[in-house]
Amino acid sequence: MSAHIGVTGLAVMGANLARNLARNGFTVALHNRSVEKTDALLEKHGGDGDFVRTETLQELVDSLEKPRRVLIMVKAGKPVDSVIEQLEPLLEPGDIIIDAGNSHYEDTRRREAALAAKDLHFVGIGVSGGEEGALNGPSIMPGGSRESYDALGPLLEKIAAHVDGKPCCAWIGTDGAGHFVKMVHNGIEYADMQVIGEAFDLLRSGAGIEPAEQAKIFEEWNKGDLASFLIEISAEVLGHVDAKTGKPFVDVMVDAAGQKGTGRWTVISALELGSPTSGIAESVFARALSSQTEQRQLAQELLAGGEAAVEVPEGFVEDVRQALYASKLVSYAQGLDMLTSAAKEYGWDLKLDEIASLWRGGCIIRAELLKEITKAYAAAEKPANLLFAPAFTKAIADVLPAWRRVVSTAVQLGIPVPVFSSSLAYYDGLRRKRLPAAVIQGQRDLFGAHTYGRVDAEGTFHTLWGEDKSEIEAVDTH
Repeated sequence: MSAHIGVTGLAVMGANLARNLARNGFTVALHNRSVEKTDALLEKHGGDGDFVRTETLQELVDSLEKPRRVLIMVKAGKPVDSVIEQLEPLLEPGDIIIDAGNSHYEDTRRREAALAAKDLHFVGIGVSGGEEGALNGPSIMPGGSRESYDALGPLLEKIAAHVDGKPCCAWIGTDGAGHFVKMVHNGIEYADMQVIGEAFDLLRSGAGIEPAEQAKIFEEWNKGDLASFLIEISAEVLGHVDAKTGKPFVDVMVDAAGQKGTGRWTVISALELGSPTSGIAESVFARALSSQTEQRQLAQELLAGGEAAVEVPEGFVEDVRQALYASKLVSYAQGLDMLTSAAKEYGWDLKLDEIASLWRGGCIIRAELLKEITKAYAAAEKPANLLFAPAFTKAIADVLPAWRRVVSTAVQLGIPVPVFSSSLAYYDGLRRKRLPAAVIQGQRDLFGAHTYGRVDAEGTFHTLWGEDKSEIEAVDTH
């Protein structure tokens, strides 16, 4: 039997992708370093479709139709390189190696270039949706050559989530584009999760609303413009009661959030690109702070609060809802703006409307909001920033007073809201006629002769600070 695709690495995600492919009518060759995992999958789920059992990579390759498609689902980093090294001599020109893990996009670019030199295709695909998505239809973000997508795309589009009859899968761009877009998706996810946590804290610590009641509020929010997978599951978490103690589940969990690195990668890449993703950065730092349990315990004993005795404004719940909407919107705006910067840096032709549409189903950040975001970038005049799209310019103007009230109240009550407040600062930073950067540039010129521009003249200038403070035109040394 000739298999349409081979999957090596049958942990939960690899196994679920293999099952998804089989359920959709594709014959899937299975391989795992330990054959026991292959046999366990076949014993439990062999009825999902047509599988080919293999014990070695050579057997896997021999079982595939040409061009061969081999999907790797192993831990990112050296394990991926190891599997590629073993596969490469077994393949022929035109064959395709697919990495569906959370690899760093720079690794994907390196691997793609090295394999292209040997006439092999390498495709890095971002897969979002977790274990359930992998099995029932994830959002898929493939990179690599257009030629490789022609051979691989029909399979991926069939197994992806579908919204309004369209697959949440499309060719993103060359080399590492797919993994880059998945990385940014995860960065937006970090910010989205953090800002929901901040909303919970505001309602609990500010308005005294207990988790069970908040669950009902979140369920109501999930019926409007905040409707999303993350709001939906937040309602479920908040409504859950711990069986052992009878307390709200959120009160028996340690308040330290873990992370696997993709949010951190987003922030590092944003810094390298000079792209301001302050909301995403603050969400990563908030997780890091939450895990500094010893320092936090000491701080509770040593650091003063000085909270003001302020009354929570009437309509605070609605204010928080509106501020949450605005902050979520900024997270998307920052992430999508980062994609624009990356497209220029790496020569990718990233279609933001298409990317937003891929996130409407299957993935963790799927949300009602993405329909409007897709429309904004599909318009004849594409906005330079998502916040400049007419629909969102008006939406933020409408909620801005509530957003300011919420941040102000939080500060006075001593409730940390790093994403609410940094998102508002980003919004205000964009719209201000003058920023204090002129002072910074003056400092830079004084201590390091870094030069500056003038608002009333072309060119670059330097002040002779240590002499008579006269100004000279700087000489371009590049």
